[in-house]
Amino acid sequence: MAETLGSLIDKLTIKDIREFHINQMIESKDAKFTRKELKAKRAVLLRQKNALKAEIDEFVRTATARGSTVKDEKLKLYNPAKDIGRIPRTDRLGEAISGLAMKNLQLWHLEDEARRADVGLDFIGRIKKKIDLVNQQRNDYIDRIDELFDERIREAR
Repeated sequence: MAETLGSLIDKLTIKDIREFHINQMIESKDAKFTRKELKAKRAVLLRQKNALKAEIDEFVRTATARGSTVKDEKLKLYNPAKDIGRIPRTDRLGEAISGLAMKNLQLWHLEDEARRADVGLDFIGRIKKKIDLVNQQRNDYIDRIDELFDERIREAR
């Protein structure tokens, strides 16, 4: 799949959340890894983030010069149509990016809930249903970012 601005921003927000949690683990006394291991993981993550930021900058430069963006037709069929597009309508790119970041944070916490060892499968099943809906909303925000960026590029021509 060709990357889109939305998919690149999605990856960056996930890396930001991961960095936040690694930093928390470094400060924690009951981390699963040693501080040295965590600092090594953070160093790798920071290199990945820098590369991703450069990729985003290059994507924006290329799209601006070309006068169009990469669009990726969605072929996902696993969610009912009633669950698609259930995000607040916005015409602001920053608002859509913020919404995406919040959905990724919500997903992170739901996934943590689904990994709990102290709950039964019925609880995990209910969490999985929530994950499916929030993941759809995450994808809707990615699509909205791509739409808004494409509109801005066309307006600038």
